[in-house]
Amino acid sequence: MSLWGGRFSEPSAAEFKQFNDSLRFDYVLAPFDIQASQAWAGSLQHAGLINADENQQLQQALKELAKRVAQQPELPLQTDAEDIHSWVEAQLIEAIGATAKKLHTGRSRNDLVATDLRLFCKQFAQHLITANLAAIENLLAFASQYSDAMLPGYTHLQRAQPIVAGHWAMAYVSMLQRDVSRLRETVRRMDVSPLGSGALAGTTAPIDREALAHELGFRNACENSLDGVSDRDFVLDLLNAASNGMIHLSRIAEDVIFYCSGESGCFSMSDRISSGSSLMPQKKNPDLFELLRGKTGRVIGHQHAMQITLKGLPLAYNKDMQEDKEGLFDALHTYLQCLQMLAFAIPELRVNREHAAQQAALGYSNATELADYLVSKGVPFRDAHHMTGELVVVAQQQGVALEQLSLSDYQQVCALVEDDVYATLDLQYGLQKRSALGGTSPSAVKVAIKHAQDWLHAAEAASKHVRQARLGDVDKICELIAYWADQGENLPRDKADILQAIQSFAVAEINDEVVGCAALYVYSTGLAEIRSLGLFPIAQGKGLGAELVAFLLWKARELGISRTIVLTRVPEFFGKLNFRITLKEKLPEKVMKDCDLCPRKDNCDETALEYLL
Repeated sequence: MSLWGGRFSEPSAAEFKQFNDSLRFDYVLAPFDIQASQAWAGSLQHAGLINADENQQLQQALKELAKRVAQQPELPLQTDAEDIHSWVEAQLIEAIGATAKKLHTGRSRNDLVATDLRLFCKQFAQHLITANLAAIENLLAFASQYSDAMLPGYTHLQRAQPIVAGHWAMAYVSMLQRDVSRLRETVRRMDVSPLGSGALAGTTAPIDREALAHELGFRNACENSLDGVSDRDFVLDLLNAASNGMIHLSRIAEDVIFYCSGESGCFSMSDRISSGSSLMPQKKNPDLFELLRGKTGRVIGHQHAMQITLKGLPLAYNKDMQEDKEGLFDALHTYLQCLQMLAFAIPELRVNREHAAQQAALGYSNATELADYLVSKGVPFRDAHHMTGELVVVAQQQGVALEQLSLSDYQQVCALVEDDVYATLDLQYGLQKRSALGGTSPSAVKVAIKHAQDWLHAAEAASKHVRQARLGDVDKICELIAYWADQGENLPRDKADILQAIQSFAVAEINDEVVGCAALYVYSTGLAEIRSLGLFPIAQGKGLGAELVAFLLWKARELGISRTIVLTRVPEFFGKLNFRITLKEKLPEKVMKDCDLCPRKDNCDETALEYLL
């Protein structure tokens, strides 16, 4: 079925139809096309363009069609429809007849496809965030397991300084954290609905586009119809996020390939992620990581192709934009699969501790410690650097390590060197000294792991049920606080107070319904308190309380807060979240501000706990 046949007296040539049709790849948009159509039908009724019975027919038919697509995603491919929009309409006409022909009133395939694609991208971006979090979780487990395992660090692919394997893994945790942040920002920017923009000039239907956008789960509607139908920045943003993410996967793959090589031998792979040679029986190849590296070019290529497609397009819609999908779909599925394979592969890697420590000791990697030692004796660093270089040459000429030089060898270069130099040349000494924030000492790595685990818990919460509160949540928050105030668990708060402090609240949702809330109150001294934490009884026991706390702790860290407290009658709950009991006397801000207002101030049964960020 064609959506544009009236103007034409002859059918399309088979050759042109095959070249022009997009159903073979845009069929994946079927669930989103149906979702957009359900919302549009409701808007048409609200605008008085169809009646309640017609809307009910459309909704029921669309619901049944959605079920069929969910059971058989490739169902549209059984027809010769031009695209997914014409397929959906044909299915509706077959099901309910003439009423289905009213659905397209006031809309165009231009604004419909832009809406469908945004809905698809929003959902897929969440899958990518989840996959990144799974990879981060396994990298954190690797970092914890090998937080003290020595490893040679490299610059210019030459041995530079010893590090620990946990520090190496945490570098990639940082990269993937940025990938998650980039994906979230991409979703935020694409969270705009073009539906109701028509072909390019808007719609004549009296549609409440803001209400329609909210019905579809968008933050708001686009403000310019020309931009609404022609904007594909969100595709470029998502392809850019995928390309950057794949570059990070490629870098970790390159590292693993090198560390697993016979020339390094610091890592080993399990047989579960290795392959062999058809000719050379001794080979154990890192094919999984080579594929991660190789598929990166594929994803980046799709990004470049999309940029070139868009660079010269005039407003508004052009058929060139049909090329926005195949590359996007392939890039996103490739990126998702690679993330999943990385998460699978990391637990299959092992650090060969003894051998890696031996490798870390080679290449005079403790030379920087020697220079620092000379500085501690009063030698200016530039001179210390030069003297250390001379001593490395002496050691090379003798074929020994720096720590094997005699004291007389040292004193010939610098008379200030004493016997205590040998302790500083021990590799463990150098590692332990690098304990500043971001350093490679095992203690610094453990701090980094804790911070990353806190971040991960918050990110998992945000990707599941928890989000920043909005003005539209105020009534539910009031209801929650009033419920727990009646139970004697919270202090009551009026609506005006909550409105003023809405930016401090987070909410938990189940099926898009707010079922819990909590707030992060920041005192003038920089201390923060988690307060107004509560869930409706129906939502308890699902881990939402822990997700709210994790989200607010992450928010506190983003604000630069170092200490967060809570006063509670359920200290065991917060204890499980790594809060530690503290004295109320250490909380003067809390005592001065709220405790005098509490009806239980003379018989307080709350426990004070703190979390150090």
